[in-house]
Order: sequence, then structure tokens, then C-alpha cells
Amino acid sequence: MSKSLPQRADVVIVGGGIVGASIAYHLTKEGITNTVLLERKQLTSGTTWHAAGLVGQLRASRNLTELAKYTPGLFEGLEKETGQATGFKQNGSISIALSEGRFEELKRGASMARNFGLAVEVITAAEIEARVPHYNMENVVGGVFLPKDGQVNPIDVTQALATGARSRGAKVFENTKVTRIIVDKGAAVGVETTDGTIMCDKVVIAAGMWSRELGRSIGVNIPLHACEHFYIVSEPIAELPRNMPVVRVPDECTYYKEDAGKLMVGAFEPRAKPWGGGGIDEEHAFVTLPEDMDHFEPILAAAINRVPLLETAGIQLFFNGPESFTPDVRYYLGEAPEVKNCYVATGFNSIGIQSSGGAGLVLASWIKNGHPPMDVTAMDIRRIHPFQSVREYVHDRVSESLGLLYAMHWPYRQAETARGVRRSPIHQYTKDLGAVFGEVNGWERPNWYARDGVNPEYEYSYGRQNWFPCAEYEAKRLMSDCAFFDQASFAKFSVEGRDACAVLNRVSANNVDVEPGRIVYTQWLNQRGGIEADLTVTRLSEDRFMVVTGAVPQVRDMAWLKRHTPEDGHCVATDITSGTPMIAVMGPKSRALLEKLSGADLSNAAFPFGTSKEIEIGYARVMASRITYVGELGWELYIPAEFAAHVFERLWAAGQDFSLTPAGMHTMNNCRMEKAYRHWGHDISDEETPVEAGLGFAIAWDKKGGFIGKEALEKQRTRKVQPKRLVCLALADTSDKAPMIYHEEPIYRDGMIVGSTTSGAWGHRVNLSLGLGYVKDEAGVTREWIEAGTWEVELAWKRYPAKVQLQSFYDPKGERIKA
Repeated sequence: MSKSLPQRADVVIVGGGIVGASIAYHLTKEGITNTVLLERKQLTSGTTWHAAGLVGQLRASRNLTELAKYTPGLFEGLEKETGQATGFKQNGSISIALSEGRFEELKRGASMARNFGLAVEVITAAEIEARVPHYNMENVVGGVFLPKDGQVNPIDVTQALATGARSRGAKVFENTKVTRIIVDKGAAVGVETTDGTIMCDKVVIAAGMWSRELGRSIGVNIPLHACEHFYIVSEPIAELPRNMPVVRVPDECTYYKEDAGKLMVGAFEPRAKPWGGGGIDEEHAFVTLPEDMDHFEPILAAAINRVPLLETAGIQLFFNGPESFTPDVRYYLGEAPEVKNCYVATGFNSIGIQSSGGAGLVLASWIKNGHPPMDVTAMDIRRIHPFQSVREYVHDRVSESLGLLYAMHWPYRQAETARGVRRSPIHQYTKDLGAVFGEVNGWERPNWYARDGVNPEYEYSYGRQNWFPCAEYEAKRLMSDCAFFDQASFAKFSVEGRDACAVLNRVSANNVDVEPGRIVYTQWLNQRGGIEADLTVTRLSEDRFMVVTGAVPQVRDMAWLKRHTPEDGHCVATDITSGTPMIAVMGPKSRALLEKLSGADLSNAAFPFGTSKEIEIGYARVMASRITYVGELGWELYIPAEFAAHVFERLWAAGQDFSLTPAGMHTMNNCRMEKAYRHWGHDISDEETPVEAGLGFAIAWDKKGGFIGKEALEKQRTRKVQPKRLVCLALADTSDKAPMIYHEEPIYRDGMIVGSTTSGAWGHRVNLSLGLGYVKDEAGVTREWIEAGTWEVELAWKRYPAKVQLQSFYDPKGERIKA
């Protein structure tokens, strides 16, 4: 390869692993042929070279599965296209369950796979034994077989991708270290290397373990950390079938792959060993880490018991190598919020091989068109918070991340490491009241309050978990009396300036040019009409607004607002989350309680729904906003942080006369399901429009100046009926044995799959297992079409009768809210 670097490129990719090569390959497919790939040592020398090469297809969502399905097809055609062998074999995979809980997890995954059009079979222990007779069937309950899964040689695939990219004009340079990304006026414009400078339009960080430090050098947060990953390879075993499927036994943390007559046994153990936190050696390439048999021995003992052939087979290789992991075990894709034209594709959590094709496809399209070709919210780099790239935090969290690949994926499962990072000013008060905390973006949030002798720790299952009666109590008290919610974690932005109204009104689908003191519920849309954000905007004065959104999209929503503020606009957005905690007081007695506390008139005439005013509580001034996410009369109280404890003390003392009870985030979620309030990231995303999501009431079609995405929505609006709509579901079974809906379960109408769920929960106020989901019919999803069908939802490979309707199952007219 020539070392004569070009002076300029359209795109420079930093990192020559399989993902970097895939991005180069797909960029040239998109016609962006002036692409340069730079690798500090040799292609694959970081992590790719020692990857196991497993190619699975079932992921946690439809779009991720679609991308995973794309990858085997890509691998299959690469050899023909480039002449470079890839070692791709499609022998399928078997996942084995050793407990009923695991079997339910696998069956729920199988239902999801069927929903995505993926070939899948739920199989018995006897059927597993027939496929892999050399395995010990001890404690095997059942399993799942995916016939299209396979395996590949990672080095060969990377070389094939690089060959394909070069054949269309891309340039690949090895032994060329990027020493600096050049940033000018907030945008990446080039790179400096050990061999010269290349100016470019866009830079992609695909540098694996080195990504965190490279990103940090320009202010881009990429939280990841390497962990030691172990596997062994046996001596050749004559009795080992050459067509053996990949086998996963997650209850024993192991996977098995046949490779040239030898058996590879790898592990994702519950507590991993972080590596490289003190820095990675300058000469690191094709590095093997020291053996640690004490750490691996429990895994190996279980493997010998599971596959008795290993007992007499020698170990040809004991391997230990570093792989990068992220705090939430999801990789990073997309444009960094801190620096324009700097894209990220890294942190692949040991699934880089099977993710490489789809990741390259998505990022190439994103770079070319300015937006991803599908909803990839779960991987979007904008989901993370800056604190997560702190060295100690990410070190501690990834020790858990590696094991989560094969841990039970229980509903509501909470992280166990790196906790207590961000706390509300009333954290200790809620803890003293029995709060059991969950963690979101570092925030410790009361998820439920233990009472009546319930163990104040999660006891996980796919059915009713131990906190179920506690949440029921909270919901019933909320319905009859009043409850408070600690919502300090909700993100708040102050938006000010003489152009603040114009900027927000252009970004918002609804009209925010309202009288001061009004609250506007709105979506922020992209040019395609998809929902980028779901939030409220409160006008505080002529040139001052407050935006309130969820905890998870805090960074994303701020980045969206700033990217859509004109450079010459007199509009400044400031994140005020840390200084403005919020306590919500909800329920039919909330008015009387707050009137007693404040002395203010909170009647409908004086304080109607959708308005915000300053009131006094104790010695503090508080902004009270009459709005709700639980479907009851109530107010959100926005409090300067230093006054929050004082306000809470006054609230709790006065609340005893009104049966005030603490309530957690699980109750909030259950209640919003009863009201069919949409949740961004589950029920709505950048792929769904307000028209499809039933949010047309929040669109100001005729406001002066229009809004981003209006043209796309106008085209959709012209249709008399919509082919895709969000619906409310409730299982017909109301007994204690009724199963729970969670997400991505198939929805059947008259025996045919017509959609899938997006979220679900138990509604304690209506005593129903509830869900939301999208259904499709080209002739139009109408009330009549819905009522004419027989409906079912598939949960864990079994169908359950369901009622489907467009309106919510609790107070559909909103009478309680406006009481």
C-alpha cells in the first residue's frame, strides 16, 4: 500500500478493524469513493483478529435484527465480489435454557424473531440432543434454533471488505497513526497523522479501544473500556461434527463453535476483568494477554461437564484478549453531539463481527444523507451523558457489562455497578420512605417503595415481580387521594433571547408562540416528519422559555435544538437540569393540598390545565405547572435546587392530612400506559410521525412560518385513512395468571401478524395487562377495521386473546385531569 497520503478526502475513517473496513466498503457503495481508511498498525490488529466470528441475527429490536439479517448476506456475497475467502458458514445456532426463566426469555425472543420474519424454532431437550448428540443434556429445559445463524473468519472478512472498498477508489493506509483530529469552528475538518495531514469533510472514529481517548482529545465523549475476554481452543476432536451449529448455554456463560475439527469454548462471565485503564501500549498490535486459569476455571469445568468430549481433548490454545465494552452494552453510532461532522462507530461489546455489516450500511447512509436510514436510537451516540466517560465510572461499569451479554435479560433489571452517581436533592428523604432505586443515565430514581414487609430489593421474573403489590398500592392511592413523584431526573433547558420564540416555533410542530404562563405539548420533527423529540415547552416571558424532556434524551434533545438554531440567531439554550429539580404532586386531593400549602387559588378558573404560575411554598418560590404524565389532576413543582429539601419537608408534613403517599417510576409507567401516553424511544421515534402515532392534536398545521417536517406530514395528511397507526391493547385475561406485555411482541388480526407491541405494563387502576403497538393495513387502519377483527398478542410462543382500540383504557375523555 502506498504511503503517499492524499491532501484531501471526503471521509477519513480512523481504525482498520472490521467495522472501519465495512464503513469504507459501504461508503464507496454509496458513491463516496474519495474515502481514506487509516490504521495505526495493521488491519484487524486491535480486536478483530481474535474475535470468535459468531454471526447471530436476532437482536433486541426490529431494526437491529434487520441489520443483523443483512450481515450474513453481505458476507455470503463478498467472496464472489472480491475473490477473498471469508470462511462464512451458515450452520445455524442453538441457545439452550437450563431454567424455566431462561426458557421463557428464549421463547419471548423466538416470538420476536417470528415477528421480524426470522426463521426460528422452539425445540425440546430431545430435539437439541438430536442436533448436538455430543452434549450432556443435564438440566436442559429446552431451547431455540436459528437456522440462518453462522460463523465467519474475521480477518478474512475484513480483508475482503477492504478489497471491495479499494476496488471502488478508497485508499487504505496501514502503520499510519492519527495523532490529532482537526476541529475548526466546532466541526471536524481533517486529521493529522504520523505521515502527514489530510483535510476532509467528515471524520469517523472507529478506533475500538482507542476511541475514548481520541474522542476526549476533541471534547467528544465516548464511554468505553476494554475488558479481558477468554476462550480456549481444543486439540482436534475426531468425533466433533463439522456441521455443528454454534451453541450458546447462557446459564453457564458459555458459547461453543466448531472450527476445523476443533472446539472453541468462550465465556461472558458475570464479573469481567477491565483492562487498559492506565493506557494502552504504543506498540499494541495482535496482543495476547496473560492467561488467568483461576478466573476461567469455573467456566472450563462447566464446559467439560456440558461437552464430555473436552475431558480427553487437549487444549491447543488458551486465549485472553482485550475487547471494548460500553456502560449499557450497546455500541455507538452516529454524529457526535459535541463536534459537527465527527461520526462514531465503536464500542461493539463482543458483537462487532455480526454487527459490522449493518453498522457500515447505516453509517455510510447517515454520512451521505445526513440522517440514518432507520431508527437506531438504541445505538445513537447522543444517548450518553458526559459523566459516563469518566475513567473510574466506565471502568467499574464495564466489569458488569461483559457478563450482561449472557445474563438473564429480566424486565426492569437494574445495573449493580457504578451506582449512586446522580442524586436528587430529596434522595435521602425518599430512601427513608422505603424507596427502591433504579438507575437511568446515572440518576438514582425511586422506582417503587417497599411496604407491608416486601423485601426492598428486586426479585426478577417475567411475571409479576415482588414490587407488584407495592405499585398497586401506589396507583390506588394516586387514584383516590394523592401521591408525589421525584422527577429531578427529567431534563430541563432554559431557552432565551429575542429569537427564542422563532427558533422554538420552527423546531416545534405545535405552536409555542402563546401567552406567557402557557404549557405546550409538542414534538420536534425531522424533515421526513419523524419524531426526534417529545416534550413540553413553557413560555415564561416574551423572550424566555423552559423545555422539559426525559432523562434519557437529555444530550440528544439539546444537540437537536442547538443544531437547528441559526448561527446568527439571538437564542441561547442552557441545560438547567442540575439546578431545577421537580416534584410532581398528583391525584384528586392534590389541589386541596397545594392550596393549603401555598395559599394560592388553584381552581379551574384561576389555574386551568396547561398553565404554569409561580406559587409560594414555605420560604420558597416555586414554579407550578398543571400538567400530568399519570392521568390525574396534579401539578409539577419546579424548585431551585437549594430550596428543594425545604419544600419537600413542607409538602410531606402538610400531605399527611391528605393521605399523600410516595410513588415510583414503575407506577408512573403503569399509569401512562393506562392513559396511552406515548414514550419516546419506545412508542415513538424518528421513524414514526405524529399522524401515525395519534398525536395530530399536537400539530399546529396553520401556524405562521410552518415547522420542520410539515411538508412530509402534509403529504401523509392528504390520505383519507392511514395504513399505520398506534393502538391500545389489553389482554382478555384479567386473572392473577395473566402474562405481561413488554415490547416487540407480534400482534395478530384474524390469525395474521399485522404489527407489534412497542411497550407494555400492568394497569392497576383498570386491572388489565396493557400494551401499545403499531398495526398496519394498506387499505387503512380504521375504527371499523379494528372492531371487525379478532385480535391476539403472542407472548413466549403462545397467543392470547386481546382487545384493541384507538382510545386509552383509563379516562379516555380526560375528565379526571381537568377536574
